[in-house]
Amino acid sequence: MHTQTAAATLAFQSNPVTSYGPVTLPVPGREVDLQMRVSAPAKGDHLPIILLSHGHGRSNFLSSMRGYGPLVDYYAAQGFVVIQPTHQNSKALAVEVTGSDRQLFWRSRAADMHFIIDHLDEIEAAVPGLAGRLAKDRIAVVGHSMGGHTAAMLAGMSVTDPDDGTVVRMEEPRIKAFVLFGAPGQGDLADFAAQHYPVFKGTDFSTMTRDALVVNGDKDKNPNFSDRDQWRADAFYKSPGPKSLLTVFDGEHIFGGISGYDTNETTDDSPERVLFVAEATVAYLRTALEADDGSWDAFQSTLRDNPSAQGRVESR
Repeated sequence: MHTQTAAATLAFQSNPVTSYGPVTLPVPGREVDLQMRVSAPAKGDHLPIILLSHGHGRSNFLSSMRGYGPLVDYYAAQGFVVIQPTHQNSKALAVEVTGSDRQLFWRSRAADMHFIIDHLDEIEAAVPGLAGRLAKDRIAVVGHSMGGHTAAMLAGMSVTDPDDGTVVRMEEPRIKAFVLFGAPGQGDLADFAAQHYPVFKGTDFSTMTRDALVVNGDKDKNPNFSDRDQWRADAFYKSPGPKSLLTVFDGEHIFGGISGYDTNETTDDSPERVLFVAEATVAYLRTALEADDGSWDAFQSTLRDNPSAQGRVESR
């Protein structure tokens, strides 16, 4: 057995998980119907919800509801219901790309999450064995890469539309917790990113007032996007508090392999790193969704007491 599969299995082998999909809902004005996959623990009630926003990526299926198995399996085994939409920028859909919005479908991606929350009753009814088990007042969003951009928009980040100069805000007050993995930064764009993804020129974290966890790999640097060190930690440094930053030591953009099992797009293959960030984000989410839960404080304490810890946490 491959070490990554083995390590991930050890993390949740005692907690059976069910996964169902696609759940398909028509959305007015959307190019294609909204498809999503729903994963949940086999047992339990009043289950908190994670909306998982995939990255843009060059892969055919990892950037869709079919990806992010290591995170999804872990989250579901830990008692969360994970809803994974396939955003319209996914190569799995092959939607024709024209205009700045469609290059990344940045506005549509955030709208997908609003729509899912609006239709949780329908989603719950569509998944066998899920009816009556959702805690619809405990909703979180977790996003990776472009999904981090989507999560930031839902947390209040402003975006200036490069086509017409309008300022777009799509904050979602029904979401109570936000986790951003490797989100694009603000400013200092390389020529490639400025040409191909002009929307990133209009990122403004100053309006992102919601509490959030920013997860940044200290080796996540791509000269096609920015030459500045820790560019993908900007959501922490350039937004108002309260915020937390988890810096993952030796972490690159896929954080050891969160986008899928045994994927060749992972430049820092490490099942231990995947497990570390999964444990960290679960601890954060538990406390963010339940104020009297001490999981996040306990996790931070273990980091402080461990000289070989895989990361560090800063908060403000």
